[in-house]
Amino acid sequence: MGYADVNGLSLYFEESGDGEIPLVLLHGGLGSGEMFAPILPALAEKRRVVTVDLQGHGRTADADRPFRPETMAEDVAALAGRLGAERIDLLGYSLGGEVALRTAIQHPDVVRRLVLVSVTFRRDGNFPEVLAAMDGFGPHLAEPFKQSPVYESYARLAPRPDDWPALIAKTAELLGKDYDWTAEVAELRPPTLLVFADADSIRPEHVLEFHRLLGGGLRDPGVDGADRPASRLAIIPGATHYDVAASPLLPAVVTPFLDAPALP
Repeated sequence: MGYADVNGLSLYFEESGDGEIPLVLLHGGLGSGEMFAPILPALAEKRRVVTVDLQGHGRTADADRPFRPETMAEDVAALAGRLGAERIDLLGYSLGGEVALRTAIQHPDVVRRLVLVSVTFRRDGNFPEVLAAMDGFGPHLAEPFKQSPVYESYARLAPRPDDWPALIAKTAELLGKDYDWTAEVAELRPPTLLVFADADSIRPEHVLEFHRLLGGGLRDPGVDGADRPASRLAIIPGATHYDVAASPLLPAVVTPFLDAPALP
């Protein structure tokens, strides 16, 4: 465990296991790297795994800048250089998935393989009720949220627990910001595994559109699989957006993807 000085942040990370290519895990909003604890042993059994606390989350103190997947992606790319590896595998969930996606877009030579868990490439990929909840999220929730397990974790880990209202305010501002990365996703270079819950907060139509942008679901791959795309799609049964990152089935679909030989 330790800190890496990147882009004005002291970015906290922890390492487990051993291997040539690190697998970097990026957590969801209001969380920390600890959210991967249920699946970390399975992922680290035969590889080096690095969990990261993003800007203003967990043990990483906030900085004087808004929350943006684009800027957090620059932090992750800089951390990759500090890890002593030419390339990394990258898994991100929810907010961390947006950061992972932006890292692969902005630094395609850094990311060998990409795993996106419950991620949209366009804001309207979420169900309408989810968008309404995002729009209703605001600084007024900072005090009520102190009764939640999310706050308990933050207060225990944060270098400056009094930054809690800033975390809520910056998260609210981010949730209300529109985005559309359709064109960039269509040009995405690293092979990508899309993972969703079967009862996700993301519309099934958006999941299919995401898969097709990456070359999936467009044709029969043939008996020999010669026309199979490099990217893959997995649906985790019995899960929702809110617990899919802790599903024991997640390592079972991630590990074969990371270990598979590259397609020609």
